[in-house]
Amino acid sequence: MGIKANELKKSMVVGIDGNRFIVKDIQVKSPSSRGANTLYKVRFNNVVTKQKMEQTYKGEDSFQDVDFSRRSVQLSYKEADSHTFMDNEDFVQYTIDNSLIEDEMLYLVDGLEGLYALVADGELLGIELPSSVEMEIVECSPSIKGASASARTKPATLFTGLVVQVPEYLSTGEIIKINTSNGKFMSRVGS
Repeated sequence: MGIKANELKKSMVVGIDGNRFIVKDIQVKSPSSRGANTLYKVRFNNVVTKQKMEQTYKGEDSFQDVDFSRRSVQLSYKEADSHTFMDNEDFVQYTIDNSLIEDEMLYLVDGLEGLYALVADGELLGIELPSSVEMEIVECSPSIKGASASARTKPATLFTGLVVQVPEYLSTGEIIKINTSNGKFMSRVGS
């Protein structure tokens, strides 16, 4: 039957012309005139060739189903060119090339819960992040006393090198929660 463009989610695996692609990003463009279709601009990575592809689809456009499983995993270790994850149930290890998880690498911290591997035929196709992660701010300009929660923001660099905009009252060493789908600050954790 297939999957329609309006059902796509980040980290899904779909078939296009007999090739497997993992969805890396989706932008929804609502029509400005009546009767026009909502468009879905989708960025994919080819699972085999690692090639990137960007296409725009209408909501009814469909893709082939790909048989894959979602496995709960944890990050085992990182190497210069790859990451290895261990299955939380059967302890099988899966290694994936860093080029396939460039976006997700910025959110990978030790002990991250809610991480899933997308596996087909024993091969790791990609990873699915939890909806949010908590990370420490390692660098940002000094906090501004009296700054309100709704005030301006400033860039903060996190442990993995990810840079997010945070409220001015935050400072280096604080733990914050980040939305993994858009890379935005959600809240301060603790105190």
